[in-house]
Amino acid sequence: MPPMLDVSDEVRAEIGDEEAARLASGENAPGPYDCTSCRTPGNTAQERTSTVLFVGEETAVLAFAHARCIPSQVVPVSEEQLQVAVRSITGDSSAGEQPPVSPGGQPPTAAVQPPTQEQAAVLGITCGLVLCQDNLHPALVVEPTSPVGRPGSSSQDEFLLLLQEAGFHPVTNLEMPPPELSGWSVLMAMGKLHAVLQGSSNNANASAWWQAHQPLPVSEGWRSAANRTNKVFVYAAPAGTIGRQPREDLLRDALDRAAMVGQLVGGTMPLAGT
Repeated sequence: MPPMLDVSDEVRAEIGDEEAARLASGENAPGPYDCTSCRTPGNTAQERTSTVLFVGEETAVLAFAHARCIPSQVVPVSEEQLQVAVRSITGDSSAGEQPPVSPGGQPPTAAVQPPTQEQAAVLGITCGLVLCQDNLHPALVVEPTSPVGRPGSSSQDEFLLLLQEAGFHPVTNLEMPPPELSGWSVLMAMGKLHAVLQGSSNNANASAWWQAHQPLPVSEGWRSAANRTNKVFVYAAPAGTIGRQPREDLLRDALDRAAMVGQLVGGTMPLAGT
């Protein structure tokens, strides 16, 4: 029995008629897969499935999703974003994710290199929903595990100042959305968080300011809110300010306290990917 695959005209134009025919016949269809949108299991032999193609300048990644979640589509990303996703995918391969093909044919921590530092810092990233103006918004909270000094400084914590020099804004009230942050974006691919990029989502020279060692799952509510708004609030605070809060209400309380004492910066970043 052939798989129940939907291949849109735009996906067919990218992968070619021959590859589309192999998918339709079941030759290259995955059978069981993890939906690239909701990350729950699916099966091309049992339910309608969308083909989703993430396309960079030179390569592409083919993934699959429940047709009820998203339609078959092409998702343009920069080559740098795609390579970040590919490195993450190959480090944590999941069913239903294909290797690169030619177009036309909850809270983790990770070591990162902030652009203004000589030494790598360890940043904690917490995903949560923040209530702002009576709506829930997806947010990332960034906090280093130790003070971050300017190159040449041995003890002074200048994490907030360094981020403000990179474009972040002081946050004094979480009831107001943080200002748009030009030149930054949050990369989601295959339904998981991959990186915070410096260099906008349509910039081929975008680089990972923070990158997950492995693709990080997010809650269904967080992902739905991010897909609805296509924006993510990103907050940052010095080491020891927020802590790793087990609940979103406690995280909000910690953010409010940090804002009240001038220890919080933030920005609204566009969402790249799905």
